[in-house]
Amino acid sequence: MSHLEAVTFVDRGTALTGWLARPEGAPRAAVLVFPTIANVTPAIERRAQMLADQAYLAFIADFYGEPVADFAASQPLAAALRADVDHYRARLQANLNALRALPAAADLPLAAIGFCMGGQAVLELARAGEELAAVVSFHGLLDTARPAKAPVNPRILVCHGDQDPMVPRQQVIAFWEEMDAAGANWHFHAYSGVKHGFTDPASDQRGLAAVGYNASADRQSWSAMLSLFDEAFA
Repeated sequence: MSHLEAVTFVDRGTALTGWLARPEGAPRAAVLVFPTIANVTPAIERRAQMLADQAYLAFIADFYGEPVADFAASQPLAAALRADVDHYRARLQANLNALRALPAAADLPLAAIGFCMGGQAVLELARAGEELAAVVSFHGLLDTARPAKAPVNPRILVCHGDQDPMVPRQQVIAFWEEMDAAGANWHFHAYSGVKHGFTDPASDQRGLAAVGYNASADRQSWSAMLSLFDEAFA
């Protein structure tokens, strides 16, 4: 992480570390990047740098405050974090507050993006009424223990693989109906034949039937995010 700066903060006694990527010039906006269930990985570091290359200040969130040895080790950590919605949302809020507190983010508009569990995280922030310009979920989970109520402030973009068994179509329809009921401004991009984890080339090495990389969906979804940001931060 030589190109990223560590930012330490605390959530109710748990020490956390975020990672900051700075653009070369003045940032257009500050973007909170929620990682997958495995927390910070090289793939997520790369996304933060890609945002910095597009003139965004990017801050990688920390879910757990401890290292994750492997995918199996992430499961109990995630289960404990998400077992109580108030605890879960407080951790997400702590990461957002850490970004807001950075001098480099002062007076900048804010957005949040997330991958897999991180995709669910940004939608939870939207459901909680956070003042964000936009949130973008990449192959994120769409279910929630606390459905949205108006107002839902951010513009929402969901990029979803239509063959993702972790997010079946009934969950997709339920999400649409939830967002409509809350009066949200949402876009939903579904990619046919595409599985969970489609933005990470390492998905194909995991030996899991549910996940797979898809280069086209990866490119198209990132382009859709940048297009949304161009509108939100014009």
